Amino acid sequence: MRENTARSSVLPVAPSRGRLRPLGLDEVRITGGFWAGRRRVNATATLDHCRDWMRRVGWIDNFRAAAEGRIHRDRRGREFSDSDVYKLLEAMSWAAATADASPLDRRIAALSDVIAPAQEPDGYLGTAFGRPGQQPRYSDLEWGHELYCYGHLVHAGVAQTRARGEGELAKTARRAADHVCATFGPGGVEGVCGHPGIETALVELARTTGEQRYLDQAALFVDRRGHGLLADGEFGRAYHQDDLPVRQATALRGHAVRALYLAAGAVDVAVETGDDDLLAAVVRQWEAAVARRTYLTGGMGSHHRDEAFGDDFVLPPDRAYAETCAGVASVMLSWRLLLATGEPRFADLAERTLFNVVATSPAEDGRAFFYANTLHRHRRGPAPAADAENPRAESGLRAPWFAVSCCPTNVARTLALLPAYLATADAQGLQLHQYADAEITTTLAGGQAVALRVRTDYPAGGSVSVRVDRAPDHPWTLSLRVPAWTQGSPALLVAPDGTRRTVGPGTATVTRLFRPGDEVRLDLPVAPRWIGADPRVDAVRGTVAVQRGPLVYCAESADLPDGRDVDAVRVDPSAEPQDGPDGTVVVDGALLAAPDGAAPWPYPPLGRAAAPVAAPAGIVLVPYHSWARRGPSTMRVWLPTAGGPQDA
Repeated sequence: MRENTARSSVLPVAPSRGRLRPLGLDEVRITGGFWAGRRRVNATATLDHCRDWMRRVGWIDNFRAAAEGRIHRDRRGREFSDSDVYKLLEAMSWAAATADASPLDRRIAALSDVIAPAQEPDGYLGTAFGRPGQQPRYSDLEWGHELYCYGHLVHAGVAQTRARGEGELAKTARRAADHVCATFGPGGVEGVCGHPGIETALVELARTTGEQRYLDQAALFVDRRGHGLLADGEFGRAYHQDDLPVRQATALRGHAVRALYLAAGAVDVAVETGDDDLLAAVVRQWEAAVARRTYLTGGMGSHHRDEAFGDDFVLPPDRAYAETCAGVASVMLSWRLLLATGEPRFADLAERTLFNVVATSPAEDGRAFFYANTLHRHRRGPAPAADAENPRAESGLRAPWFAVSCCPTNVARTLALLPAYLATADAQGLQLHQYADAEITTTLAGGQAVALRVRTDYPAGGSVSVRVDRAPDHPWTLSLRVPAWTQGSPALLVAPDGTRRTVGPGTATVTRLFRPGDEVRLDLPVAPRWIGADPRVDAVRGTVAVQRGPLVYCAESADLPDGRDVDAVRVDPSAEPQDGPDGTVVVDGALLAAPDGAAPWPYPPLGRAAAPVAAPAGIVLVPYHSWARRGPSTMRVWLPTAGGPQDA
């Protein structure tokens, strides 16, 4: 594995080795388009929204109560609510690296001043355990989330250090990490947390400080996992990934967010220790999950009861949990695997998940969110309360806050650090992995500067233009990812000298002595197309879906006549879908006639019942990420085909 001489310090993930070198938030700036709008809303609305709600529900005051000795009677929120305060601080820290930092710096300092006094002399910091009237420290490793909370605290401290320099938050986080090493290191408590997350944080802290003990502790946590150290609860040991050692597991399983966080931590440990066997084990698990346990949207997790992966090919659209946090964790894992291996397939999944899970969660105003991301909504349901915490997965509309609000803060930190996912460099040149209007400035091998401007209408269109504003005085390679969704419809690459060639999925490269003003253009075949499913995905047999570029589309009742629900839709896949107005897609199909009344028995014999009368119709589909923005509705991604067994 190659050494990574990172030149930026403003990096969410900063491996010391790997195939690719990430570019930091001081090297990549998103300037317009799809993601710029969402990042602007995140910075101007979502961060304050999350802070205001945490004040309102008492999660911030928990730290004051702990410092003042009244926590046993005044604490509010779930045992892991501290973690969401920390994720908000991480989001603010990354946002401070790319925006007017002064107001954010003041808010970070104010929150840090509330948190720091709650830390005990030995570094322990938590509001749910360890004080008079509470359960003892680490008395519930299965469900207590103490180490998980530390993980988000340490990530926030690393973010502050890299974006703005070490402040009180970073010092508090480091004291907590020292406490973890002293408590759970060799000769200490032989345990792991029921919810992984501390592993990635400790590795990143080791990368920031150069302190080996943090990396050693992360490696110890990874190696301990899977040896039955946690109690066998109602969901089984696989729920906590404590049934098999990481190196022996062949698939991601159990609670989806836990599994993905653990896998990301294992990649970090593997990269820093040069453990190729551990890295290969995680790659195998990722491959199995993508091939057999992932929804069309990139969502992961088909169980509501335990928020977990299901068995292979058990992917019911109407029971898709596909938690937003699992989408964030999937992107985290894919990014680490991309940096380690350089393989574009990891960027492909990240793109799919960003556009169809992460972008789906927040409302247009950034003040309401989906926790779970179903692919089929049968009933409209009531609007969620605007002034109260909501159930996590029951509403058909985005909700402003939840009793468990891990997803809003996870979306906030992901959008804040998003520019760091766009591009990388290596000894040969520079690579673009995700497409957005952007300005990129870095130094290549040999220390010479390169500056690029990217202009694109992606994902609405497929035009990607890369203009070179500054370049080294020697040849180098510009690489552009050609997404996997272009399979069967080649893209066109145009070099600065006018040379044109078609390129298939993977990586398109141009190697030359670039001059300022040179332009490389990639034209991607963005057009709506029918998508089928592996026949082993029994829940969607007899249906098709539509994808346009990286975007998955859906039918929504708001676009159907006479108040009809989407379960009346039948489509004709023999006719190609067509672009409609305002980013919609129109497909040929029909609407089943409304039933005359309640049938006495819902299972007629095939061939003996008359086919229901259907009216021909042009069915309008909208991007999945935009559904439920027009009020309560029914929705489905997988659409039954006309003349199928459903119509017999």
